[in-house]
Amino acid sequence: GQSLGAAQALCGHFATIEHDPAEVDRWHDFLAAWAYRYSSLVCRTMPSALLLEVEASFKLFGPWPRFEAQLRADLDALGFRHRITLAPHPHAARALANVHDGLAVTDEAPLHNALGQLPVERSGLAPGTATSLRRMGLRKLRQVFALPRAALGKRVGPDALAHLDRLTGTLPAPLQCYEPPDAFESRIELNYDVESSQALLFPLRRLTADLAAYLAGRDGGVQRFTVVLEHERIADSEITIGLLAPERNPAMLFELARGRLEQARVPAPVRGVRLLARELPPFVPAG
Repeated sequence: GQSLGAAQALCGHFATIEHDPAEVDRWHDFLAAWAYRYSSLVCRTMPSALLLEVEASFKLFGPWPRFEAQLRADLDALGFRHRITLAPHPHAARALANVHDGLAVTDEAPLHNALGQLPVERSGLAPGTATSLRRMGLRKLRQVFALPRAALGKRVGPDALAHLDRLTGTLPAPLQCYEPPDAFESRIELNYDVESSQALLFPLRRLTADLAAYLAGRDGGVQRFTVVLEHERIADSEITIGLLAPERNPAMLFELARGRLEQARVPAPVRGVRLLARELPPFVPAG
């Protein structure tokens, strides 16, 4: 909440990074599309979190330890820091992820104990409600759960009571499920003018890898996509890549795009790279 000048007056040795809410939403959508390969029930309505219903996927991806390891391997490869928790109820899993990483709770009794250990300010309650509870000397959720419900309702209000009930599964929590879009578009802005096609290979590799992850999520392929090179004062350059059959292997997509890029004539320095894929036919593996 501070101004940049005030922060620099307190401590001058730090790096600044611009926060773009639209960029955050775009990556949230991207991760939801990635998660769709592991579950048909994906919810991205909670800030900074994805919810997956995974029990129905155990027969396909194996027991939870193996499944969790696969999720972590994918997220590491995509370059995202993460925490993963497992719980019987979605809001409980989200709250536990505020404190834990790798915690897996499958039964109600251990869940109630794990929730009881949460600090009130990390339990998902509104900040004002959490502050009020701490002023009453209630620092853990177990202390809050122990209060008579009527007295607790007078102190925190119906919204906080409903949140506590969603944590324990007492109150059903219908969630809006994610549906992947029918097209893929991603962009990388470059910090400087790029004149060599070799310098564009790193963003191109990232874009084709993201496209492959998106295609795997929808269990589809791509037969035609376009790489757009953005220039400052002239029209963008477009490089179209066509394939004989739908494909989604990231290495193949990158090699095909690299070959076309190296053959293309770039008329001016490049300030940004976009990848567009609007034709996404079903993918049928060879053999």
